Amino acid sequence: MKTSPDKTTNQKRSLFLRMLDYVEIIGNKLPHPATLFAGLALLVVIISWISHISGTSAQHPVDGETILTKSLLSGEGLRWMYENILNNFLRFPPLGYVLVVMVGIGAAEGSGLFATMIRALVLGAPKRLITAAIVLAGIISGLAVEAGYVILIPLGAMIFHALGRHPMAGLAAAFTGVSGGFGANFFIGSIDPILAGISQSAAQMIIPDIVVNPAVNYYFMIASSFVVLIVGTWVTEKIVEPRLGPYKGDAERMPIEQLTAKEKKGLRNAGWALLVTLGLLALTVIPENGLFRDPETNSVLHSPFFRGIIVGILLMFFFPALAYGITVGSIKSDKDVARHIGQSMSTMGSYIVLVFFAAQFVYFFNYSNLGIVFAIKGANTLQNIGLTGIPLIVGFVILSAFINMFMGSASAKWAIMAPVFIPMLMLIDPPYHPGLTQAAFRIGDSLTNLITPMMSYFALIVTFAEKYDKRNGIGTIISTMLPYTLILGIVWIALLVVWMLLGIPLGPDGPLYIK
Repeated sequence: MKTSPDKTTNQKRSLFLRMLDYVEIIGNKLPHPATLFAGLALLVVIISWISHISGTSAQHPVDGETILTKSLLSGEGLRWMYENILNNFLRFPPLGYVLVVMVGIGAAEGSGLFATMIRALVLGAPKRLITAAIVLAGIISGLAVEAGYVILIPLGAMIFHALGRHPMAGLAAAFTGVSGGFGANFFIGSIDPILAGISQSAAQMIIPDIVVNPAVNYYFMIASSFVVLIVGTWVTEKIVEPRLGPYKGDAERMPIEQLTAKEKKGLRNAGWALLVTLGLLALTVIPENGLFRDPETNSVLHSPFFRGIIVGILLMFFFPALAYGITVGSIKSDKDVARHIGQSMSTMGSYIVLVFFAAQFVYFFNYSNLGIVFAIKGANTLQNIGLTGIPLIVGFVILSAFINMFMGSASAKWAIMAPVFIPMLMLIDPPYHPGLTQAAFRIGDSLTNLITPMMSYFALIVTFAEKYDKRNGIGTIISTMLPYTLILGIVWIALLVVWMLLGIPLGPDGPLYIK
């Protein structure tokens, strides 16, 4: 990984690639991510005090309540910080998700299952399709976002490294697919009913009996999946990987040797174990009286199954790992299992340090109401400009992308933005359906997930990158992912514009306009 651009090389490199080099240099001159998050948390404390004494506020678009910024330097704020620093750390979602799933990953990695799977993939798959396969896997992983960030992104780096390609390119390809999976997928996921419910509540301010179903964006999501797949693959192979050049780090490269008969048998047994695990999990939700369905509504999407999906992911790694390890002899007793998990957990120390400070920053920001106030003011500014039609929709995508740089939670952002923009777009001529506004929001939110440190898993991705080069930092991630944000943004917005011009429905019962 280059840390400074060479003058001769710069003369041959495009202006865009040189800009990315400088973004990386400047970004990596920032303090250690843990120190940076600690500094940002302190900055939030100071800004919250200034905003509070200056009377900064915003009016909630739903109930009209005035939201005031809260000072963290007041008596109440200081007491809150003292009491909640531990709670902030413990309830930060990525911490629990990562540590829980690492039980399964540790067993799979320690037993040798991961290494053998990667060798099988490298030996059996056409090399030309590896990048596309990783991006596609990332898109599908949007069904269980935690699995994509925690499992697929480091796996993408490992696969590229094993192939002799730059591991950061594999990490970037997987990251693009996972992030794009929020606004693009081939299936309806758990986030869809959440967003649709918020959209419906906002739309009922204008039409009390309107219904916005979870599949309202489904057709557009499928088309968007191909956009993310094609753009993600192209940018990886034509821009990111050539810019990174050959990998010169000292991370151990996984050897690619032919599989032995015992390893092949182990993979088969692991496959059977996975099928049995999936079958048992399916039995908890597919039958009408499934154990893990919601006991009151009988719903599958809003059910214990999806609320506890991280445990299901753990089991999908753990049982195949046992089957493989017992077959090949890498697991001979419970002591081996505990040792494999312990070794995997021992590598998470730096991540836990990062999470501690990142959690304080995020929750300080939320407590102060700065995020909500900034989001409302930004939304109101765009509304007051008076844009209409396609320029308004494109402007809304850009605003969503911008606000995502400051607020990590998609549902929280949409709960603030939907009551402003859905009614507004329902009242213009022609009146736009809530599903269109929701689709535009999902595009913007997906794009800047790639480059915002406010994204919950950003610290984890920095940790993955440091494995291959200790100098990799926030600047490395941002400079590597910026081409995806820019090019994917252009193509994805163009798709939305063409979709609107052709008048294609966004999904079942998801027209562009309200009749």
